[in-house]
Amino acid sequence: VQIPVCADEQQAADEALRRAEQGQQVLWIENTVAEAQCRFLELAARAQDIGVTCGLLHSRFTPADRQTKEEVWVDLFGRKGHGQRGEHGRILIGTQVLEQSLDIDADFLVSRFAPTDMLFQRLGRLWRHPDTPRAPSAVCEAWLIAPDLQAAIESPEQAFGSSAFVYSAYVLCRSLEVWRSVERVNLPSDIRPMIERTYCGREEAGFMSRWLSDLDNGTRWRKGRQALHQLARVTLAEGGVTLPECKAQTRYSEADNLDTLLLRSMTRKLDGSGANLTLLDGSTITLPRQRCSISKRELRNLSAQLMKQVVGLRVQDAPSALRLDQLQSYFLQHCFYLGNPAQDEALLRVALVDQNGELRGVDCAQLHRKHALEYRHDLGYRVIKN
Repeated sequence: VQIPVCADEQQAADEALRRAEQGQQVLWIENTVAEAQCRFLELAARAQDIGVTCGLLHSRFTPADRQTKEEVWVDLFGRKGHGQRGEHGRILIGTQVLEQSLDIDADFLVSRFAPTDMLFQRLGRLWRHPDTPRAPSAVCEAWLIAPDLQAAIESPEQAFGSSAFVYSAYVLCRSLEVWRSVERVNLPSDIRPMIERTYCGREEAGFMSRWLSDLDNGTRWRKGRQALHQLARVTLAEGGVTLPECKAQTRYSEADNLDTLLLRSMTRKLDGSGANLTLLDGSTITLPRQRCSISKRELRNLSAQLMKQVVGLRVQDAPSALRLDQLQSYFLQHCFYLGNPAQDEALLRVALVDQNGELRGVDCAQLHRKHALEYRHDLGYRVIKN
C-alpha cells in the first residue's frame, strides 16, 4: 500500500472526489462523529454535481437506521456489490465503526491520522479481496491526513484537533514519528515491526516527557494508565465475586455510554390507561399503565421496538435529564431501567424529533443548556454548537 502523508484536508477532499469520478469506491475515515458529519456534508454537496454517491456511517444512528445503512453499503463495497461497482464512483465516510467487523473493500482510502494499530485496521479495508473488480485507474493507496511532527509534539491538541481528545497525544506523536517517513507498507509483514517501533518503551525529554506523563497519570479528558490499572485491581472483584469485564468497561470507558430515546411524539391517554409513543418511522406503540395487562412476549416486542430508537451518547452531548416521575408517567419503566427511585433524575434521556430533524424536550422541558440538537436519517444525531 502506498502511503502519502498529507496535511492539506482540501487536497485530500479533491483527490477523493477525483478518484470517485473515475469510478473508484472511496473510503474516508474520521476519528470523531462530528468531523465525519461535516466531511459528509462537504463531499456530498460536491459529489452530486459529478454523479458520485456519498454515504455516512457512525455510532450515533439509531440501530434501525444504522442497520439499514450498513446493509446498503456493505453490499456495495463488499462481495455482493461486485456487479454494481462499475456503475459509478462512491464515497463512504465514517468513523471507527468502519475499522472492523464490516466486510468492505475500498479502492482508495483517506484516513485522519490515528495510532499505528488503528491505521493498520483501516488499511485492512483497502484492496481486501483479490477478485474484487476495480476501476482501471485504481491504485492501492491510502492518504493519511496528519500534521507536521514538530508542530504536533509542541502542541498536539492544536495540531491533531479533535483526535487529541480521542487518542493519547503521546501515542499519536509516537505513531507520527513512525509513519511520517513511510512511503509504502507491505501487509502483513510490516505490521509487527511498526507497532513495536510505536510502543516500545524509551526515556523521553521535553514535550514528549510531558505527554508521556499525561498518558500515565491522566488529564481532565481521560484517566491515565496508572489509574486504570488501579481500577482494574480494585473494582473487577467485589465481595469476592468477579464482575464481568464488560461491566468494568461500561463503568470506566470514555466511549458513548448514555442511552437516549428518540421519538416523534409522546402522549398520555386521557383515561390514564397508558401512553402512545410515535416512533421515528411514524408508527405508534402503546405502553400500558399496568405491566401485567399484556403478556411477557408483547412486552419484549415493545422493548425491542423502542431499543431501535436509542442512540448511545456522551453525557455532554445528550439531552438534559428529565425527572424520574416524568418518564414514569409515560410508563417507560416497563421497557427501560430509569434509575434509582431515590434519585430525582432519570438515567434514560428522551427527546422528540420534529419533521425538520430538530430535537425538542419532552413536555416543553429544556433540551440542552448550551447547544442545539438534531437527528437526521442521513446525518444521525448531531450537536450544533451555538
